[in-house]
Amino acid sequence: MMKLNRPRWSPLLWRIALLSAVLLFHNPVVHGNDEISTESQPAGDAEQYETPTVDPKRMYFAEHFDDLFDGASDAIEKRWVKSKAKKDDAAEEVAKYDGEWAVEQPQRPILANDYGLVLKSKAKHAAIASPLLLNRPFVFEDKPLVVQYEVNLQEGQECGGSYIKLLSVGDGTKDLKQFHDKTPYTIMFGPDKCGNDVKLHFIFRHVNPINGTITEKHCNKQKDRLDDPFKDKRPHLYQLIIRPDNTYTIRVDHKTVNEGSLLTNFTPAVNPPAEIDDPEDRKPENWDDREKIPDPEATKPDDWNEDEPAQIPDPKATKPAGWLDDVEEMVPDSSAVKPEDWDNDMDGEWEPPLIPNPMCEKAVGCGLWKAPMVPNPNYKGKWRPPLIANVNYQGKWAPRKIPNPDFFEDLTPFRMTPIAAVGIELWSMSNDILFDNIVICDDESVADEWAAQTFDLKVKTLDRQAQTLWDRAMRYINYKPGYWGAYFVYCSIPLIAYVWFLWSRRDKEGDAKAEIGRKKKNDDYPAPEQEQDELVGGAGEEAEDDGRSSKTKLNAAATGSSGSRSASSAGEAYAENEDERDGDEAEEDEEDDEAQEEAQEMEAGEEEASSSDAPVDSKNSEGGEGLKKRRARKD
Repeated sequence: MMKLNRPRWSPLLWRIALLSAVLLFHNPVVHGNDEISTESQPAGDAEQYETPTVDPKRMYFAEHFDDLFDGASDAIEKRWVKSKAKKDDAAEEVAKYDGEWAVEQPQRPILANDYGLVLKSKAKHAAIASPLLLNRPFVFEDKPLVVQYEVNLQEGQECGGSYIKLLSVGDGTKDLKQFHDKTPYTIMFGPDKCGNDVKLHFIFRHVNPINGTITEKHCNKQKDRLDDPFKDKRPHLYQLIIRPDNTYTIRVDHKTVNEGSLLTNFTPAVNPPAEIDDPEDRKPENWDDREKIPDPEATKPDDWNEDEPAQIPDPKATKPAGWLDDVEEMVPDSSAVKPEDWDNDMDGEWEPPLIPNPMCEKAVGCGLWKAPMVPNPNYKGKWRPPLIANVNYQGKWAPRKIPNPDFFEDLTPFRMTPIAAVGIELWSMSNDILFDNIVICDDESVADEWAAQTFDLKVKTLDRQAQTLWDRAMRYINYKPGYWGAYFVYCSIPLIAYVWFLWSRRDKEGDAKAEIGRKKKNDDYPAPEQEQDELVGGAGEEAEDDGRSSKTKLNAAATGSSGSRSASSAGEAYAENEDERDGDEAEEDEEDDEAQEEAQEMEAGEEEASSSDAPVDSKNSEGGEGLKKRRARKD
């Protein structure tokens, strides 16, 4: 079968490729303006990582966890002690500190041979602690306290904490296996979140210099919310600096997020007020603290009717035409069936449920018509006398002030209880919380140097990886390939719909072109070879009129007798392939013009033949001469 048109795939393929590129590169273009490199870059920083050196002379505590991973489950116990205690205020089944700890690499490794302490379990109490280096406590004297550590919430965080506690020197830290939530601590520092409540804790326990009681002082919240560390699944660096002048600074990823003074930015305040309300002072019975009172001389007006309702039926309203008064709004459901377990003795007589009356849907309304309610112009409500100034007003009463017997003035809250150990005591609904690079020192440069060898190197590696297209795509889906598959299916829906549209349009255009080609072929070759031969052979005879005009017969005869329009040439035309057909379109147009000229000459010859008195054979001679002229002109 001959193909009448050739499918043109180039525009279709270009459209599909363009749409695919837009879908695949949509996120990197919209969510970032920096240049994207699709080539993988060498992990130079990762290869340059070396475990930082712990110097007890410059640090009170330093933990990198890199040398605690040797495949053994008890390797962590070389320097850390898992708690075996129980909570006092919890049920027996949940009182144990049975959370699982492990030393391992992050789920998404960043630096080679870099390990951290990971809380593996969730919805369990977990506690672990480690003493300071050389069992040398940190004493708050004339040098600042610098606390720094990393946290990576590898599964995000919905409810739970990732803070650390600096345990106080005393009996509670002699046996770290008994470390629990009531163990005395000096400072608690770190992030915490539950639902929409996001916190960055800085709590220190202050000792009353008069009676020795201990009170927790909570730092005021920072101005900006810290949401990213709880959902971006990247490591974050938390740093707390407390100075001997009672100032403090809190930094996250080297950026200051909160700062102030221990004396003014904590609740409750470190120093109590000098005066307090006298707890024994009582308000006198004749004390009048009313600023205004009802006017005793006012009387209710005679026309004041308190019984008037607030709303009344609209007197101007009329019932709409077509309202069905005798039709109920609700009718029993005829299709309802009594339940099989229905007991008339216990449940009462069964009645089908009521449904809206179908007759009311087509009507204006049905049932008892009531006029709509409107505000009552005569309504005034309950009468009350107007208020006037109270001539006996004595002001707001307050108890008298007395000196605070518990007053003290601590101008150096920096001098807190010495620190003996570092503890992590958590309950979290998220697992795989990774702690790393915990440092306690008295010099900011030491902490910054440690961060440059660890955290800063991780950030450089992550930032370089973020320049690649693949890492950026993975970051947008929180490093879960399942999300990527769902996203790919989602993006494929419009692509598939567009391809289907183009394909159906192509089929319609192809059918239309094929129909046009068939019509053109039929016009060029109107009669089969046998019919043409009969027309040529019977040109000189008188045949019955079969419904065809003489012009059509002469045109068919002329075409059949012409050498250039013979049946064999027609067969060759049908045998042409698709490419030759397209190449001969111009020549076919010229032949169509010649065919029109031939038809006009045949009409002229027919008119001459009909007007003359010559016998019928003269038609054959004239037709033959016309054919010879056309054959010569065409040659």
